[in-house]
Amino acid sequence: MASFADQAKSHYFTYPYFAFRRPAELAGGRQLHPVAIVGGGPVGVTAALELARFGVPSVVIEADDTVAEGSRAICFSRRTLEILDALGVAGTVMEKALPWTHGTSYYKDKPVFRLEMPHGEHDKFYPMVNLQQCYLEKFLIDRAAAAPLIDIRWQSRVVGLTKEAEAVTLDIETPEGRYPLRACYVIAADGARSVMRQLLGLSLHGQSYEGRYLIADIVLRSDYPTERRAWFDPPSNPGSTVLMHKQPDDIWRIDYQLRDDEDAEQELQEPRIRQRIADHLSFIGETKPWELDWFSLYKAHSLCLDDYVQERVIFAGDAAHLAPIFGVRGLNSGIADANNLGWKLALVIEGKAPPALLRSYGEERRAATFDVFANAGKSTLFMTPPSRGYAVMREAALRLAVDQPLTRPLINPRQSQPFYYRESALNTDDRAFAGGPPPGALPPGRRLTDGGYLCDLIGRAFTLLAFADAMRDYLGPWLAAQAGVSLTVLTDDLRADFDAAPASLYLLRPDGHVAARFKARPSLADLEAALKRAQGNA
Repeated sequence: MASFADQAKSHYFTYPYFAFRRPAELAGGRQLHPVAIVGGGPVGVTAALELARFGVPSVVIEADDTVAEGSRAICFSRRTLEILDALGVAGTVMEKALPWTHGTSYYKDKPVFRLEMPHGEHDKFYPMVNLQQCYLEKFLIDRAAAAPLIDIRWQSRVVGLTKEAEAVTLDIETPEGRYPLRACYVIAADGARSVMRQLLGLSLHGQSYEGRYLIADIVLRSDYPTERRAWFDPPSNPGSTVLMHKQPDDIWRIDYQLRDDEDAEQELQEPRIRQRIADHLSFIGETKPWELDWFSLYKAHSLCLDDYVQERVIFAGDAAHLAPIFGVRGLNSGIADANNLGWKLALVIEGKAPPALLRSYGEERRAATFDVFANAGKSTLFMTPPSRGYAVMREAALRLAVDQPLTRPLINPRQSQPFYYRESALNTDDRAFAGGPPPGALPPGRRLTDGGYLCDLIGRAFTLLAFADAMRDYLGPWLAAQAGVSLTVLTDDLRADFDAAPASLYLLRPDGHVAARFKARPSLADLEAALKRAQGNA
């Protein structure tokens, strides 16, 4: 049988083929792996890279023999780029990706909203970049292939599992037979149709929306700048919406909503797709030749598991939650899952934190999921009104927005923003602060005097941020007795960003979020207690 990589055709991307390699278990070898990751997509491989960053080996089980077909997720946020930067992937991404800061929404042919995302000298990355998911997956896999601690097993499918007190055994099916794989923990990152969910009898709960979108990639050589464009009720798709994004390699993503009276099966016929795309390109004045590269059908959901942590099986990405595409929160949320989980699971496996620390992953990321649902849900209701009443209100808002600026914020697509874990049980706060990033938040983006950026200081350890050299002497003996805690003294010009006094102190988690802060110099006992709480040892 021909592989998917052989069958997939693209005008711009050569799909790699990943051969099956016979593992030791097929020859009777037995090993207890620290972590098995089910799913070799972007979330699963990011999780493997996060674990490797903390010295934890993992085995990635992937059923396919190549990366995902088509553009799929294409917009990646500044926060995602910061996470990828710590994994050594952001540089490769930025060499290929198209950055953007603006977007325009239209009612028919009139602009009614201008999206402007802040970007300045203190930001290491743009607020958003466009890159096809197939490229991101390849870049992540290339990085993982160079990591000795990561073993990706292609053409391998999980067909069963057995839970044990101290491990999980996966039943793996391969082209050369089946074998058991035992792991202390399993990360289920096997996507929207998760086999791991099915094997555990779990279901996603929430809301599914009625709107359907056909998404297509086309090859079009156009000089139009990179920005998000959205049309409501355009002549090319009356009574509905169209989205358009520029991607690398002269690829344009076009998403158009199908009306309730349109048959999805008929609309998925290639001649019909070509006609509708041609109608829209003609409407916006694009007259150059173009080619259809890929297409698919999409329906919006706000669904998630009741609990992401099922004893020794931990769910991440689309296996744990499905979010509407509006505001580009899907894969960005999955990458954040891996970032949150990696350091916690590493501490647990190394015996430096109790298994209870993993509960905070589920609590924090489910809170983030519901924040995504709240924001993406508002955008979805506007993009795809579920009832006549919503449609009438949207029509009124759009008509008014042509001349009345007060109604234009209703059209805001609410682009993805990092979630702050303000209610986390891992936090310690000092209420003496009047400003600065609170526990659960991320530090502000700032360029340092040496040319680097504040986000570069976040590494494999907990990080203490101090604001006076005198703190080095005070903390020195305590730090010498700690494993996995580093100290950085910031320059005076950054104090205002943290509402800091000379003796103030911030404790950052390995994922960069603030774990604790002290306005006045803390006692070493209080600092020790904050660190233990952040490690789940309180």
